Amino acid sequence: MPEITTAGAVEVIQPHVVRISTPRGSGTGFMISNGRKNSLCGIATAAHVVDLAHRWEEPIRVEHVSSGKSLVVRRDDRVVRLDQNRDTAAVLFDRGELPLPADPLSLAPKGMFLKVGWEVGWLGFPAIQGANLCFFAGSISAFLEAQSAYLVDGVVINGVSGGPAFFIDQGEAAQVVIIGVVSAYIPNRATGEVLPGLSVVRDVTQFHELAPTFASLDEARDAETPAEQPATGNESGPLGEAIARHTT
Repeated sequence: MPEITTAGAVEVIQPHVVRISTPRGSGTGFMISNGRKNSLCGIATAAHVVDLAHRWEEPIRVEHVSSGKSLVVRRDDRVVRLDQNRDTAAVLFDRGELPLPADPLSLAPKGMFLKVGWEVGWLGFPAIQGANLCFFAGSISAFLEAQSAYLVDGVVINGVSGGPAFFIDQGEAAQVVIIGVVSAYIPNRATGEVLPGLSVVRDVTQFHELAPTFASLDEARDAETPAEQPATGNESGPLGEAIARHTT
């Protein structure tokens, strides 16, 4: 089977990616489930993109930019599941006329993580007027198993949070594999200047649990994160504190 180029991988992923907007800001998301027997779909993103909208029961706009279609999803029409410690979230709703692909992209298997040095890419919508979906790339600097986080030598800016991070598996059946969700960018401020730092990508462990197919929103609501739960940010410790200051 022919190898998949980086440009080819972007073309494969693009139809799955959406811009997520709330009254407080914007981010990126991507499809992790799509019902075959109903119109429910699941969108993965970073928890900090949607946690306040969920807490205050505000509308969330999901924009499928590649088709020009968008949908405003209100409190009673969605289910939100958050993992604040990992800064991951899934939003389940009726996709309506959003022309999402029939099948989600492959997630990295549970318990699998890439070794230091692997090249990875990610996609997102920078909070820049007129900006379209942008591609970023970098190398894995470390994997912090306790935090389910990759540190990546590459750039992330506001609006890209929640975007899919991926690598290209050039095995016998070449495919694009989603390894995580963009969470934050931590610049180097050791000298007082803002110098290049590291991006934080949370692995997909959470999404194996957040992406089941439900028969209805009512069924899914039993597993929803309570709306009154405060937004506490990421786990304690130096990495969590840094992410809380520099979420994108």
